[in-house]
Amino acid sequence: MRYQISGKQIDIGEALQTHVQTELSEIIGKYAERPTDATVVFSKDAFEFVCEATIHLSTGLTTQAKAHDTEIYAAFEKCCDKMEKQLRRYKRRLKDHHKERLQPVELFGASSYILAGGTNTDEVEPDTLQPIIVAEMETKIPSLSVGEAVMQMEIAGVPVLVFRNEGNKGLNVVYRRDDGNIGWIDPVTGT
Repeated sequence: MRYQISGKQIDIGEALQTHVQTELSEIIGKYAERPTDATVVFSKDAFEFVCEATIHLSTGLTTQAKAHDTEIYAAFEKCCDKMEKQLRRYKRRLKDHHKERLQPVELFGASSYILAGGTNTDEVEPDTLQPIIVAEMETKIPSLSVGEAVMQMEIAGVPVLVFRNEGNKGLNVVYRRDDGNIGWIDPVTGT
């Protein structure tokens, strides 16, 4: 497994890097088979340390966690606890998913844009309805079943996931509804 452990504008020592590798190896070994890589980034936010961790599994699924604390080791421990909770919750499904899937999840490239919000009511009415693009990034759209997409959305802790449905090859969306349920958008394909 590959580890990428870094600090954003802070220096992290060898002891912390060794601790991170040891702890993550133990957690991942319990709950997931064959992880491919882990990225852990430490940063400082005012008086707190922030730890963000992302682990990619061999099946193509990804788990993420983020935690804050005044001590850097405590921030990492809180992050590990969140990640372990996610993996524990989906352990059976992750292992079942791995057995059924012969190939890793296929990923398709796409562009992702951040648009200017313009929510300030004091602003002058815009001349055009064209949005102002603030940033453009590349993203990956996974090819998943609906069940896998819901699991990936919950593991990643995101409110929305766009995916390519393995059943009909169309673009689909799963999202967390205000009532706590999961919504699924499956556009009708024209014939």
